[in-house]
Amino acid sequence: MKASCSLSTALRLKLISSPKYFRRSVSDIAITRTGKPILRVQGGRSSLGGHTVTVFGATGFLGRYIVNRLARQGCTVIIPFREEMAKRHLQVTGDLGRIIFMEYDLRNTPSLEESVRHSDAVYNLVGRTYPTKNFDLEDVHVEGVERIAEAVAKYDVDRFIHVSSYNADPKSSSEFYSTKGRGEIIARSIFPETTIVRPAPMFGFEDQLLHKLAGVTNFLTSNNMQERYWPVHVIDVGEALEKMLFDDSTAQQTYELYGPKNYSTAEIAQLVDKEIVKHRRHINLPKKIFKPFAELLNKALWWPTFSADGIEREFIDQKIDPNAKTFKDLGIEPAELSSLTFHYLVNN
Repeated sequence: MKASCSLSTALRLKLISSPKYFRRSVSDIAITRTGKPILRVQGGRSSLGGHTVTVFGATGFLGRYIVNRLARQGCTVIIPFREEMAKRHLQVTGDLGRIIFMEYDLRNTPSLEESVRHSDAVYNLVGRTYPTKNFDLEDVHVEGVERIAEAVAKYDVDRFIHVSSYNADPKSSSEFYSTKGRGEIIARSIFPETTIVRPAPMFGFEDQLLHKLAGVTNFLTSNNMQERYWPVHVIDVGEALEKMLFDDSTAQQTYELYGPKNYSTAEIAQLVDKEIVKHRRHINLPKKIFKPFAELLNKALWWPTFSADGIEREFIDQKIDPNAKTFKDLGIEPAELSSLTFHYLVNN
């Protein structure tokens, strides 16, 4: 009996002390466009991959949905930020040491270059739907994109994924759409391998679609809320952006990311009223009256309310570029809005 116990103990000690070997396949190593070897891993919060990714504009609505996905793939994510309190929630989106914050200024070229010089991929999510006293739409969507693209080109970063907007068109009557369109042209002229992404109006937690329609302050509208578009789930957009990083065939491509069903703002408002069991009244104002009023209000108040360009966009329906790629090319089936309105409005 004693000999048997000694034998089993010896076997256990041998198993514990025996070195463990893990095979690594050649397929785990990817060579980037610039010849840099990247370690590809299976993923997981504590995994350690080889990608270093910079995400500009990560403190916005879309940011957390891509930062979290990148961190789960073992990427080191560099997040340039302007305001200390705005980036706190991103600290927990990745494991210890996976999320790195760097203070920057969109007009300060050295800070932009410092944010991208160690990265092999850069996402630009920077955008603004209304002008402020410090930045107008031209500053953000054109000059800002130009500086970021120049920094990417200077350090020969492997991938540059630029998130633009649906209806981006330099000739648009909307300043937002026209500056977004010019930003796309500048990005491609400086860095031809730029991947351009045009998401439709996005819905999810903290969105400016469902929650705006559910709020009591959204009572002034124009065009009788007849603007039509294909709302897209923000989680689907985040998944698409993640896939683009690991698929080099997406470089130099343009993607239109939109949902499966077309809605007017009025139709979405009806869905929202049904879920919150309330009827939000909306007062329709003519554009020639509402636009100057909105412009004056935006200058007088220090928080965003209405903008003249936002009124202009209410009269422009979403148009899909037939030559652009879509979710289908990425193997993603986008979610439909009506199946998720309760999920996002349950607390309203």
